[in-house]
Amino acid sequence: MSTIEKFNAHVMGSYGRYDLVIDKGEGNFATDENGKRYIDFGSGIGTNSLGYADKDWADAVCKQVRTLQHTSNYYYTKVQAEFAEKLAKLTGMKNMFFCNSGAEANECAIKIARKYSFDKYGQGRHNIITLVNSFHGRTMATLSATGQDAFHNYFFPFVEGFIYAEANNVEDLKAKLDDTVCAVMIEYVQGEGGVVPLDKDYVDAVYELCGQKDVLVITDEVQTGVGRTGKFLAGQNFDKTADIVTLAKGIAGGLPMGVCLAGEKCAETLTPGTHGSTFGGNPIACAGGLAVLKKVENKTFLIDVAEKGTYIKQKLLKIDEVESVTGMGLMIGIKLKTKKAGDIVKAALDEGLLLLTAKEKVRLLPPLNISYEEIDKGLKILERLLK
Repeated sequence: MSTIEKFNAHVMGSYGRYDLVIDKGEGNFATDENGKRYIDFGSGIGTNSLGYADKDWADAVCKQVRTLQHTSNYYYTKVQAEFAEKLAKLTGMKNMFFCNSGAEANECAIKIARKYSFDKYGQGRHNIITLVNSFHGRTMATLSATGQDAFHNYFFPFVEGFIYAEANNVEDLKAKLDDTVCAVMIEYVQGEGGVVPLDKDYVDAVYELCGQKDVLVITDEVQTGVGRTGKFLAGQNFDKTADIVTLAKGIAGGLPMGVCLAGEKCAETLTPGTHGSTFGGNPIACAGGLAVLKKVENKTFLIDVAEKGTYIKQKLLKIDEVESVTGMGLMIGIKLKTKKAGDIVKAALDEGLLLLTAKEKVRLLPPLNISYEEIDKGLKILERLLK
């Protein structure tokens, strides 16, 4: 029985998988079970932020594995404290809650916003505005928060208390920002929604209107955070700091971690017993996260990410089949004129290139430390497929 047959015989079919068995990875290349190598322009959907088996990252993780793999959150660990200190310094946030994924981080953000409002104003001020075309996760609450009708099926009844406003439409936001709202939750770049950035004027309006009403701003930076857009947080591209920020994906270089960060306003909202996670802040994940932060905090590293993003966009726009390119830094969406994104992604596998889709677009989320030589090699394959 082949690996795929064995897998499909025992694992639920909740993903549309490609017929590819990745066996190992090194640098920015993945290798399948037959020894074929692939340039990875997807990095595990933006999770392998330093590529595969980065030496400093791997050394830190292996050292932690041999020291302490897990302990209850009834106790403290040195590595979690060091990681939290560095992350707070890089983000300017007051404190944080550790979990295991972006959806869990967003669940935590929802709970903080509602408890903050309950503590200050009492019941009846629990609604959260999210944006049409947004994506916030697959749990019941974050699925309900997601502003796409396609996701609101099968699992009825969904969680109440979410209102959907049209992105980049200030008047629509004003009309829905009533006294029942405790928070507005946005993605600076709607990743799963097609790599669509918000307009700066709209972001400015969100912060201004929310500030007037003591409504919290939550920014879902699960995909945009940790250097992906050329700044440590995408909000820094807009000169904004939210009340609550959520991170995951690239934060620990490929290990399961989510983080919900709170600013001064709601830093003390969660009290003992109001939230928890068995594996949240796991020492191994924190060791991996600390290794990522030590590399990404370097300003030259982040400048390189932004410059690589510009370089890729310029190259792509010279290809006749490319209609437009959206995104920030190394978070790129490619709209095609005649070809289907899904067909291109499948064809790229045969050519040794791993790509992603985001709605009708081809999506690129390469490792942040990818070299120009690797970029050129991957883009040549993509250009050939598009021709």
